[in-house]
Amino acid sequence: MTRELNVLGACPLDCPDTCSWVVTVRDGEAVRLRGNPDQPYTKGALCVKVNRYVEHTKAADRILYPMRRVGPKGAGRFERVTWDEALDEIAERLTAIVGEHGGEAIWPYQGTGTLGYIQGETGQAGRRLWNALGASFHDLNICSRAGNTGLRMTNGTPGGMDPETFALSRLILLWGTNTLTSGHHLWKFIQRARADGAHVVAIDPVRTRTADQCDEHLAIRPGTDAVLALALLHVVLDEGAQDEEYLERHTRGWADFEEEIRRYPPHVAADVTGIPEKAIRALGVRLAHTRPTGIRATMGLQRHRGGGTALRTIAAIPGVTGDWRHPGGGVSYSTSGHVPIQADTRLDLLPAGPVRSLTMTRLAEGLEDTANPVKCLWVYAANPMGSTSDQNRVRRGLLRDDLFTVVMEQFPTDTVDHADIVLPATMQFEHTDLHAGYGHMYLMWNEPAVPPPGECLSTTETFRRLARRLGLTDPSLYDSDLEIARQLLSGGHPYLEGVTVERLRAEGWVRLNVPDPFVPFSGGFPTASGRLEFPGPGEAYVEPFTVRAAGPYKLAMITPASHTFLNTIFGNNPELARRAGGPKVVVSEKDAADRGLRDGQSVRVFNDNGELAAELEISDRVAPGVVMTPKGHWPKLSPGGVNANVLVDERDADMGRGAVYHDNLVEIAPLDGPTASA
Repeated sequence: MTRELNVLGACPLDCPDTCSWVVTVRDGEAVRLRGNPDQPYTKGALCVKVNRYVEHTKAADRILYPMRRVGPKGAGRFERVTWDEALDEIAERLTAIVGEHGGEAIWPYQGTGTLGYIQGETGQAGRRLWNALGASFHDLNICSRAGNTGLRMTNGTPGGMDPETFALSRLILLWGTNTLTSGHHLWKFIQRARADGAHVVAIDPVRTRTADQCDEHLAIRPGTDAVLALALLHVVLDEGAQDEEYLERHTRGWADFEEEIRRYPPHVAADVTGIPEKAIRALGVRLAHTRPTGIRATMGLQRHRGGGTALRTIAAIPGVTGDWRHPGGGVSYSTSGHVPIQADTRLDLLPAGPVRSLTMTRLAEGLEDTANPVKCLWVYAANPMGSTSDQNRVRRGLLRDDLFTVVMEQFPTDTVDHADIVLPATMQFEHTDLHAGYGHMYLMWNEPAVPPPGECLSTTETFRRLARRLGLTDPSLYDSDLEIARQLLSGGHPYLEGVTVERLRAEGWVRLNVPDPFVPFSGGFPTASGRLEFPGPGEAYVEPFTVRAAGPYKLAMITPASHTFLNTIFGNNPELARRAGGPKVVVSEKDAADRGLRDGQSVRVFNDNGELAAELEISDRVAPGVVMTPKGHWPKLSPGGVNANVLVDERDADMGRGAVYHDNLVEIAPLDGPTASA
């Protein structure tokens, strides 16, 4: 007799929405996936990517067994081995590395392939084991670090508005965010606001599918967002609309910041940002007289040299207008700052005290270090060959004969091709996890729905088995997934009152114990002064690398999210890859004409780092001087074996060593043309 049940779970992927979902299981097999209609944020909908997740878990190229390399590094040739054989070899190699070079020669390179507190990045899964070995600390800076740092300087936390309160906003600025591609569940709250008369503005270098649906689009020059923020505030001051009472009671440093604002009238900002002075002034007047104003500014905005400063300055806007007073007012970047869960990684297990930090987006640099070399790279929930800056240098580092590379994966990525040992990893239907969205105020539970296929193991179980093989004895290394979950929820913070593992397992999701509507900072800001801290003199704008194109490369390249891939996840899904098409580069009609290029032509996009083969699309979606090529393609499935990250510099943003994916200069030529601009 057929037996069917529905299992509550949550999407693990690097998206603010962290959807609650329902897996339908028939006779032990997942047959259907849908958004949970009872969850207030998901409301029954998933995205175009995750709608194919059932199919993805059963893909023909899924890695199901441990494997050992038999060909040269990079060739992707492996033989199947048993778990015992794989763990024996790993334990022997790690023991030898620690004995000869010390634990810091191990780099546990964790990514955002899952954001879970048990299996993934937010809980630093595996860190207890790495601490017991004295391994280097992995600085996971790839996504949001510059913006997080800037917001902490202004507000004391990257946490801000509850996105659901955008339904109450009367002016909405979608600033550097493509909501309908990256977090589409927010749109229904924006629609509610529009039904009540809200005006919605997209501020983005690209006229995205979101910008198409807005009342207004301002095509800003990449990396100049802080200047626009200052100019808008200049108009607010001209209108006499600053909230003097709020400034007096709740902010610090206003006198100096007011002087900084006065340096950027709209005509100055127009020259820097590329936005017409008239449009800046009109939006400034609207901002001055519209309460509440809600600003959605997400991670793409801060991936340039001045990214942290940009978020810091944008976050100052509601301090001047007083919008933080109101439900629907303020800035929404990441709600993760409101989640009071702290994983216990057991720093006391470190055998010799603090260890060095190795920065995620400086992988090439780290693998080139000969003074203190990395001898083992352990990659999990990450695909650095597809996602990390300066791809050619990363490839050279991964080809080192003396580097022992272990990759825990679900699919044969470009990174897997460079591994010595590959370990099969579970997918979300197959393991337990706890999640918190960074775009809403809910905790989510993921109950395993089906057994893992083949010999796949969860992250936690893999590390438990490895700890046993290494002879490690601390009991915390063997905590079960449910024990870890209970530890995570045991902090006693008021926001977690009433939230238990048992309740989460029964209900699937629980809202944090905060008011509804939630107005952050009503009791003060979590800064040293207890007030919003304005940027000081000279601290409100850092010029992006691309503003001064003095060399041979004249075009500012940005690499926004694809509608069909999530980072490089789903890059191997046949249907989603078909919808995405091959690598494409979008340029303005002027830039194409200046270079004698035609629509649909095969071109090379290049700089000193390398070159990318792509199809040219001429479009008014980008302004002159800007090149757009979506991220997410697997290098080995693309012409030339590279993707857009071959062109990205391994540089740091101004704060937190953030990434600079949107701050690189390139040129374009016919595929068989010269490698330098005329």
